[in-house]
Amino acid sequence: MNNIQFPVNFTFNISTLSNDFTATDANGSTIGYVKQKMFKLKEDINIYNNESKTEINYKIKADRWLDFSAAYAFYNKEGNEIGKVARKGWKSLWKAKYEIIDKDQRVQYTISEENAWIKVLDGLLGEIPILGILTGYLFNPAYIVTNNEEKVIYRLKKMPSFFGRRFELNKLEETLNGDDSRIMLSLMMMSLLERRRG
Repeated sequence: MNNIQFPVNFTFNISTLSNDFTATDANGSTIGYVKQKMFKLKEDINIYNNESKTEINYKIKADRWLDFSAAYAFYNKEGNEIGKVARKGWKSLWKAKYEIIDKDQRVQYTISEENAWIKVLDGLLGEIPILGILTGYLFNPAYIVTNNEEKVIYRLKKMPSFFGRRFELNKLEETLNGDDSRIMLSLMMMSLLERRRG
């Protein structure tokens, strides 16, 4: 996942039973098809090169059954671990927070929700009959990736759409070599988790 043209769009499929989406770059080229395996006690995600699922480029596997404080390790096509993303347990109940960790187990970046109140309002409106279907147009959370100096590197925003099926990712600062793939995989995993929570 290098030399990507931004913005990148994550578009979730609403016509399938699985939790899956396609990531496309600014030119409309597919950079990955993300598919979560159904009925697994542990999260098991495949990132294919395209929707035809001819080649798996990456795998994401959880280290435990429950995702409350789980870490999700990334593996390349050779089976080597290249890093992980870890959800920050209690802190994530109110405001989503994840740490991006490199292959040497060092925290490199943090993903956090910009405004926790948006998720609260989205949840409240979602409980109202008929009005609940409009939440995908009214309340759209954004998530930022910051480095250890608290500089914002990436921004992922849920875009107004029916069923909240589209996210847009923008790169704001340059990163070190190899970090882009780890950050992209982290945001893909986080999107699956946060979209499932509402």
